[in-house]
Amino acid sequence: MSTPWPRASAPGRTPTGLTQGGRTGAGIGASTLRPDGTLKATGEFAYSSDMWHEDMLWGCTLRSTLAHAEIVSIDTSEALAQPGVRAVLTYDDLPTEVKHYGLEIRDTPVLAHGKVRHHGEPVALVAADHPESARRAAAKIRVEYAELPVVTDEASATAEGAPLVHEDRHDPHAHHVPHPNILHRQPVIRGDADAAAARADVIISGEYVFGMQDQAFLGPESGLAVPTEDGGVDLYIATQWLHSDLRQIAPVLGLPEEKVRMTLSGVGGAFGGREDLSMQIHACLLALRTGRPVKIVYNRFESFFGHVHRHPAKLWYEHGATRDGKLTHLRCRIVLDGGAYASASPAVVGNAASLAAGPYVVDDVDIEALALYTNNPPCGAMRGFGAVQACFAYEAQMDRLAAALDLDPVEFRQRNAMEQGTIMPTGQPVDAPAPVAELLRRVKALPLPPERQWLAAGEGADVRALPGGLSNTTHGEGVVRGVGYAVGIKNVGFSEGFDDYSTARVRMEVVGGEAVATVHTAMAEVGQGGVTVHAQIARTELGVRQVTIQPADTRVGSAGSTSASRQTYMTGGAVKNTCEAVRERVLDIGRRKFGTYHPAWATAELLLEDGKVVTDGGEVLGELADVLEGESVDLELEFRHRPTEAFDLRTGQGNGHVQYSFAAHRAVVEVDTELGLVKVVELAVAQDVGKALNPLSVIGQIQGGSTQGLGMAVMEEILVDPVTAKVRNPSFTDYLIPTILDTPTMPVDVLELADDAAPYGLRGGGEAPTLSSTPAVLAAIRDATGLELTRTPVRPEHLTGT
Repeated sequence: MSTPWPRASAPGRTPTGLTQGGRTGAGIGASTLRPDGTLKATGEFAYSSDMWHEDMLWGCTLRSTLAHAEIVSIDTSEALAQPGVRAVLTYDDLPTEVKHYGLEIRDTPVLAHGKVRHHGEPVALVAADHPESARRAAAKIRVEYAELPVVTDEASATAEGAPLVHEDRHDPHAHHVPHPNILHRQPVIRGDADAAAARADVIISGEYVFGMQDQAFLGPESGLAVPTEDGGVDLYIATQWLHSDLRQIAPVLGLPEEKVRMTLSGVGGAFGGREDLSMQIHACLLALRTGRPVKIVYNRFESFFGHVHRHPAKLWYEHGATRDGKLTHLRCRIVLDGGAYASASPAVVGNAASLAAGPYVVDDVDIEALALYTNNPPCGAMRGFGAVQACFAYEAQMDRLAAALDLDPVEFRQRNAMEQGTIMPTGQPVDAPAPVAELLRRVKALPLPPERQWLAAGEGADVRALPGGLSNTTHGEGVVRGVGYAVGIKNVGFSEGFDDYSTARVRMEVVGGEAVATVHTAMAEVGQGGVTVHAQIARTELGVRQVTIQPADTRVGSAGSTSASRQTYMTGGAVKNTCEAVRERVLDIGRRKFGTYHPAWATAELLLEDGKVVTDGGEVLGELADVLEGESVDLELEFRHRPTEAFDLRTGQGNGHVQYSFAAHRAVVEVDTELGLVKVVELAVAQDVGKALNPLSVIGQIQGGSTQGLGMAVMEEILVDPVTAKVRNPSFTDYLIPTILDTPTMPVDVLELADDAAPYGLRGGGEAPTLSSTPAVLAAIRDATGLELTRTPVRPEHLTGT
């Protein structure tokens, strides 16, 4: 097997395994440092785009320039004649009858055939000796299109005679939707919302619009495919789920899965955008056609077309409440734009529907969520996964209800906050701590930052503290402060009956006179810090100092996706379970070797600590190195969470989720109301994480998720032309994300209320802060301006009325 190496990388900077040393006390609960942290901070870490093979070719993709068009003809002759070009592939060159792929529904063509359904859809592939040669050759491919009408929203998608995005649907959802351009629909009905509305003293309704957000990971899609002597292919790739990729890739190539060997390369962020395939199949096709390694790296422009985005949404909500501030009912309708292909939209619909009521007690609900097929860019997984859009709407409703009842917005939320034992709108009981009211209390109790801080600095004021920052557009005139609150609920793990499991292989042996552990999983490390946590778990359970984390690949069983806040729970749980089984095997070896020397080997509760076998009373029975001398223990086991079930398609009832996660935010903003400029001064958060296995990493996840929510509140949106369905801003020049200058102080208050059903009592925490940060910032801007602001992101013209 040929192994690619990073270009211009010094030996040791891209290790084949991460060996983490430290005290055995550096186990769970310790803020141990990440083994890849320094390399990433100094720019020495090798990402997938750095992979290099001495005789590799470069791949390039030709993408559609129209959002909906018939492909009349494709002429590749001029491209093939270009110097250095080794292959040009279209749909007709695909090697098998399997020409589509998808996470759940295989509706996405490997290369467009017959027509294109969205702007930027892959049409042809080129492999050449140099990346510029490949790009020039791709530009020489002549595609004749006959433009077709586009559908871009619910009205155009469901109108009489509307063009069908997919004419002949056979997917599992096709039979229960009212129109072929509705991909999936999930109602949630409980109680009697009409009767409850009659009891309400106040009824508030509103329509809300949530824009299309991009994951905006800094490392673009990239990978290297290397053909092998057995007719297979080795693929080095940045992804979120190796085995899901493998399941989709192998049938298209016409290869058994064991001949498609996948290894995780350095991932430069993901946030859901790498859960779907991008260039994986394309690189393999070109490598197998040419017989040479092929590398594909998207530029930033192409990256905007190469992955799915967060679903834009239109949401209608109606809440009722009594005069004493108790919710009576909820009616809501959530319309998500799934774009041209299914991706993860069905699961996003399930999340949006089941979590639409938020972390509140409301017994009578009538909820409908659906996703559309349109000719807009495909949308799928992104951090928060359907719960983000709903949270934006229901939290705006909470503020409006509080104002109508003349109640403090935090107090109103606390009066209606769910707790352990609450029954969700789906009928599922919340059987673990749900400290919603406490999180709100804590975040409100934090001290507020000083007002108008720039005044204290006098003439030496730092303009970065003002709205507009370094643009130097305001000096405090018309600046008003606002404070806003929000809280959200997010599910953890895969839901609705999905067989969600993770696998871990753990080996324990003696190396250099010391007992060491090796942990091997297929978990995609995308920045969440799983490689650190796995070593901490091994130290805790096996009592060793040295732990080696093997590279993630498909030689070991699936670890599932690095998404849904599930990896620490699921793959961490698999590592824990496997370590426990290894420990018992080690103790069995010890009993066999040394049991006759001390009765405690047979009678006492035995532990592995600090390289020794000890009793629960602290008596040392022997060194691990002596127990394992000449022997080793190697086990691979799967871990599953408790089963879930699908939601009923008519009522939405069912125990669909594994666990819930909660976070609350307080945002403090200063707004120049004359210029429409916003400065987020502080974004405080309180979150329950069950058990912080690595507190430093937990805080990093909370602050990172909060920053993405801030971006959605005031700047991030993919703009799609409503007439042509073309993307208007596929670049970081025009699609803005928060920089360090936009990121405020973020005090974090972490609760640790254990979930007894989870490993170590932990609660997945990566997504919850993304939910409530956006509506908290919007609430603060409303507080400062008095404007309703029913759309996110907020732009200057929304604040100035221009």
